[in-house]
Amino acid sequence: MSLSTLPNNSPTLNNTISTLSLDFTVSFSQFETAIKQNISIDNITGIYGDSGSGKSTLLRVIAGLEKQAKGQVSFNEVTLQNSEKRDFVKAESRNIGLVFQDSRLFPHLSVYENLAYGAKRRKNPKLTIEEVLTLTQLTSLQYQNVSQLSGGEKQRVSIARALLAEPKLLLLDEPFSALDKTTKSQMLTFLKTIQQQLQLPMLYVSHSLSELQYIAEQLVVVSAGKISHVAPIHQAIHYLNNRGETSVKTSLSLTIAEHLPEYGLTRLKFNELQSTEQSIYLPLLALNSQRSDEESLIGQQLPCMIYARDISLCLTEPEHSSIVNHLPATITAIDYNNTNALITLKCAEQVFYAQISLWSAIRMALVVNANIYLQFKANAVHSYHYTGSITHA
Repeated sequence: MSLSTLPNNSPTLNNTISTLSLDFTVSFSQFETAIKQNISIDNITGIYGDSGSGKSTLLRVIAGLEKQAKGQVSFNEVTLQNSEKRDFVKAESRNIGLVFQDSRLFPHLSVYENLAYGAKRRKNPKLTIEEVLTLTQLTSLQYQNVSQLSGGEKQRVSIARALLAEPKLLLLDEPFSALDKTTKSQMLTFLKTIQQQLQLPMLYVSHSLSELQYIAEQLVVVSAGKISHVAPIHQAIHYLNNRGETSVKTSLSLTIAEHLPEYGLTRLKFNELQSTEQSIYLPLLALNSQRSDEESLIGQQLPCMIYARDISLCLTEPEHSSIVNHLPATITAIDYNNTNALITLKCAEQVFYAQISLWSAIRMALVVNANIYLQFKANAVHSYHYTGSITHA
């Protein structure tokens, strides 16, 4: 079964926007996490920050694994803990699932036995073990001992076990950090499909912005034990650009227009009204062999990013260049430093960032409101997209 052909009648756990209200502090020997934030969670919300910034602590408090936290935590107006009133709902009673970096499975049991053990406490369940096995593409592996599974397969079992508890919120703490890039791509696509099937709100922790940009629709930025920013994913990444906290990049979601397998390219378009001259080309996306090339992914949105260092600028339209992507744009801001210039541009109502040498910026006499052309190679367009079978993931 491919990801695009999961059953349409899969049970839905939730279908409304959830609200998480946080106002707590938790102190360790040399670090304090102090969070005061209301977060609306729809689909998948990413949690981003450097190592040691407080991301995992945030999840542990929400899950009920940090009883020493002082303050209040509530989910959908239900109080989970209030230290002043000495209220504390135990982790197992919070209706919140948590998937860790390591699978934490019983190594002596089969896949089915691991799931059955976790399902014992359920009352009036909506999901059967068989339905979850199908949903997580584990049916063919259900009698296999988990010690014989690959890293991706073990994490699918962990996710399946968490889903069987039928949580109202699923927390994922860098669940795919130990996987290689190809398997991680498969698992991210897999998780997005699960979320769409069950309409289950998720918080997904990672220190990889490209990973979060592909999977999340909203980003929570954690820095030095505090939440510094909450915004839709593209806005949040561009906010980090302006803060100088990451490598500067353009974050986009574009529509897949067509595949050009004879050239090894896929064409993306900004919107329905724009011509092929205002398109972006990237290396050919992996296609589902069970469907024709004409219908695979066409019309779907693809999150992608382009590093500012990979975009160059031209005063006139490139006519004799091997670079396939060149687009008209208008300069909206120029920020200089000692060695380079960061140019902010608007193209087709999208914000782009180009980082060029200071010498080039001065030589080209760039000014705000100037109309120029930006260009970049197809290989400069990055996405975590994957569509193939995850049988061996």
